[in-house]
Amino acid sequence: MELLDFVVPLWAGFALEASAWQVGVLVAVEMTVSVLARPAAGILADALERRLVAAAGALLYAVSCVGYALAASLPTAYVAAAVGGVGGALLWVAVRSIIGERLTVDSRVYPRLLSREESGSWVAFVAGLVLVEPALGYTGAFWACSAACVAGAISLLCSPPRRGTPPSPGPGHRPAAAALGHLGRALRPMLLAIALRSTAGAAIGYLLLLHLQRGLDLQLGQIALVFLPGSIAASVLAERLHRSVLRYGRARVLVGASAASSVLAAALAAAPNPVVIAVLWVLSATALAAVTPVQQAVVAEVCGTSLGRGLGLYESASLTGGAVGALLAGVLYQASSWAAACLVFAAIILAGAVVLPWSLRALDVVDIPHEDVTVPFAATTRSGAASAAPDGTKPRPDLPTGVPVH
Repeated sequence: MELLDFVVPLWAGFALEASAWQVGVLVAVEMTVSVLARPAAGILADALERRLVAAAGALLYAVSCVGYALAASLPTAYVAAAVGGVGGALLWVAVRSIIGERLTVDSRVYPRLLSREESGSWVAFVAGLVLVEPALGYTGAFWACSAACVAGAISLLCSPPRRGTPPSPGPGHRPAAAALGHLGRALRPMLLAIALRSTAGAAIGYLLLLHLQRGLDLQLGQIALVFLPGSIAASVLAERLHRSVLRYGRARVLVGASAASSVLAAALAAAPNPVVIAVLWVLSATALAAVTPVQQAVVAEVCGTSLGRGLGLYESASLTGGAVGALLAGVLYQASSWAAACLVFAAIILAGAVVLPWSLRALDVVDIPHEDVTVPFAATTRSGAASAAPDGTKPRPDLPTGVPVH
């Protein structure tokens, strides 16, 4: 996913000679389709075997990569982006739901997930540096990404079945659409904060790509070297940053990380060269690694047993912000300047320092998560509850299970 997000905008500008706003539309197409597909993916993740839903998403990702490899025009690229949007919805909602099953017995699961995602990201960057320019080219990179997606799908299909069954519908059970509406209202404060943060985050990343390619005239491998240290830092620090959450609380970490991100985004406007930009990007990635797992954990806690639907809404909000950010970034970059655009989105990030803690208070979730409890993964059921482990240990009964939503 990360390599595609990195390569596709550059490929569209180089191979298809797309303008800045056309590249923004291409990015927005995948995000928009993903937003529309996320709620349905959440329903499927709650109703069906989650690893199968995730595997189907990985295979659609593979089809999308083949589409990019064969595309000779922007319309074909738009179709490939749309297929990738559906695949991303199925894959990531199901994967995050599987991870969330264990949240009540281990508060570190989402920092661990982010660490693995970022590890995959920098490995993909290294592969891009080694293979794309000197050997494969953009088309070969897309075929390689397709093969990786197929391998991921096979891995999911070969993994053990998810244990446990969905909870039985109670007297207050509603149809899926009504449940989604109820969840949306319950999560509204956090969804707003997530959308705001994602708008600015996606815009800064896209602006940076445009500036490095068009403003500083860097090639693919050089651009990858700017982003690479940030991914490595996030993969290494995500779990360590969770200790700050356990020590100082979610609200303080969110405020501090948002304020730092705003300062760093403003500093990018005055960065004189790629080396300084790379250093600032490392710090920005570190701040993001502190915020993202907190948001995911809060959503999972509020959703309780409706993990798939809740995380589908979470990702819809995130991608809505990302789509808006990509479009605004392309327009601002073309209409004004790199520096002015950075300052605009730095101000939006700063607003998150106020909105994020407010969203925590509105949802009435705990500020400091409970200490972790060691429970074997096999003892965690699909509904998120944990049964007795083979050695007889049980999770602590005072762990939160989320606000009821049915």
